[in-house]
Amino acid sequence: MAYRVIQWATGAMGKSCLRAVIDHPAMELVGLYVYGDDKVGRDAGDIARRAPTGVIATRDVAEILALDADVVIHAARLAPPYGSHDADILALLASGKNVISINGYSRPQHWEGERLAALQAACESGGTSLMAAGLNPGFAAEQIAVVASGVCQALDHIEIVESVDCRAVRNPDYVFRVLGFGSDPAKVDPNDPSWGPASSLNGMYIEVLSAMAEHLNLAIDRIETDHIVLPATEELHVAAGAIAEGGVSHVNWRWRAVVDGTPKLTMSIHWYMEPAHLPDPDPPLWRVHVAGQPGVKISVDLAKRAGDTTPTSAEQLGVAGLVLNTIPIVCAAAPGVMTRPLATPFRGDLR
Repeated sequence: MAYRVIQWATGAMGKSCLRAVIDHPAMELVGLYVYGDDKVGRDAGDIARRAPTGVIATRDVAEILALDADVVIHAARLAPPYGSHDADILALLASGKNVISINGYSRPQHWEGERLAALQAACESGGTSLMAAGLNPGFAAEQIAVVASGVCQALDHIEIVESVDCRAVRNPDYVFRVLGFGSDPAKVDPNDPSWGPASSLNGMYIEVLSAMAEHLNLAIDRIETDHIVLPATEELHVAAGAIAEGGVSHVNWRWRAVVDGTPKLTMSIHWYMEPAHLPDPDPPLWRVHVAGQPGVKISVDLAKRAGDTTPTSAEQLGVAGLVLNTIPIVCAAAPGVMTRPLATPFRGDLR
């Protein structure tokens, strides 16, 4: 039996997922939703640099909703505010399609009220499930860090530090509007939840810490932010464009979950356009520090196979792998909004 898959969006990460679906013997691509006019009407194989598939890209949501599919890989680019893709997610779930999101929905149960109720109702109506999958959110915190705590007799604090060089990211709207690079540090307050980048990211990573807390059986008092923006030391020319000297070239996003009055979980993300402000030279993708009795320190990097000269990065391959290995789980689950399980390992041919 093949899983019938719809790919939603074909940016860098979405295209990697699309290739993975086309290449996998247990997957059947049945639909492709795209945002760019230049992709509408093209064969999915052409977009993915693969042989023709017979699946033609569309921007017609109704056409996608009418398809018979097991799961939708929702890879739409993050945009402010967090939750801006809810309408599409709700429609997909209610139409009878499970949804895997690579940008958020780690634990919508954190939010009480209309949003959660709407997601749950859509799942019940469609007999479907919603789950997140990705590197971070998804893998680094909710899986690696939580599993590492299993050696602890006592847990004091968990910190995940991510460091990502963003110079190769090409989309100007994403780099400058969504992520905030190039902004005037004197004119933005990164801890103001109404600032565009913060309005996108706060909700997403609050859900990550909430998912960690659920796995760790911790009750969160509150989640605090302590974000910092840092200026370019000189004029920078990166793939997305130019950043003036003094404009934001490095953002350190920091979220802290307070438990029983004490910071217990910290997510610290360094996204940068120059290495000048990094606390450590040549950092790994992630450092995970579990402080407790005993403590654990882990450094994690991803690497492609030797000899792989394709432009797809190890991170893009990793996101696609996490999505593929999540598909059988979400398709077999009872209807509802799901927190990512502690393990979603490689599962042979998935059939």
